[in-house]
Amino acid sequence: MHKPLLAPLLASLLMTLAGASAQAQGVYRIVGPDGKVTFSDRPPADAPAQAARTTGAAPAPASGNATLPYELRQIATRFPVTIYTGNDCAPCTGLRNALVARGVPFTERTVTTSEDAAALQRLSGSTSLPFGSIGGQQLVGFSDAEWTQYLDAAGYPKQSQLPSSYRPPAATPLVAVKAVEAAPSEEKPKAPTPSRPAPAARPAEGPTPSNPAGIRF
Repeated sequence: MHKPLLAPLLASLLMTLAGASAQAQGVYRIVGPDGKVTFSDRPPADAPAQAARTTGAAPAPASGNATLPYELRQIATRFPVTIYTGNDCAPCTGLRNALVARGVPFTERTVTTSEDAAALQRLSGSTSLPFGSIGGQQLVGFSDAEWTQYLDAAGYPKQSQLPSSYRPPAATPLVAVKAVEAAPSEEKPKAPTPSRPAPAARPAEGPTPSNPAGIRF
């Protein structure tokens, strides 16, 4: 009873599959000698170097998290972790070690100068260390339970998923160090040039009281 409808359905299905297959093959962007751009599902025979196959959106430019697994990279992009540490700070070391052990990628900024402390005061409202942020959430001090709670809420894995080749970025000062220009050296006063003695006056020619004959030697 339904056999007459089977052929049109099969034909429609084959056309759909053919269209999907053509889309899966990709589209080629062809630039002609005159600069005109055309698109085709077939690669050009005479100018393969000018054809660019486009099967989807262009790949995003590589970022600092490009080496991370996809899911971890998405979390680190949405909820980046930054910590602020100082010298001889045991809680700072504890926080750093906890993030490394869990495999959380983070950026570290050091606070060692008065300019760093002033910048931290403006940023966090205090000069207490360590200080950190997970996305827009700020945390003062290091409490393992508190940091674990917020890392879990952000979606960070409980076990490290960092590849063995991953290397965290080096810590950098909170306030960038500016090169100090050398002050121009003061010029020493030049010693006066010694004056040459005036040449001795030549005796006048002709007779003189001491040489009445005017004899020249």
